[in-house]
Amino acid sequence: MYYAYVLKSEVNGCFYKGSTQNIEIRIVQHNAGLVSYTKRYLPWRLVYFEVFEFRSEAMAREKFFKTGKGRNF
Repeated sequence: MYYAYVLKSEVNGCFYKGSTQNIEIRIVQHNAGLVSYTKRYLPWRLVYFEVFEFRSEAMAREKFFKTGKGRNF
């Protein structure tokens, strides 16, 4: 399974959108400071995710989240 997800920084309220095959490990990586962008705004909280069968679907949804309509969603 693949996931498209949205994290929210508890420091400044900004959002991070991504996709991954293992959402639990990925969130741990974000909160451990192992991701260059997100380490500046620790800690992060998962606010939304969707599950997909194919990686291409999760990546397309991540791309949608980064558009104007996706940000409003």
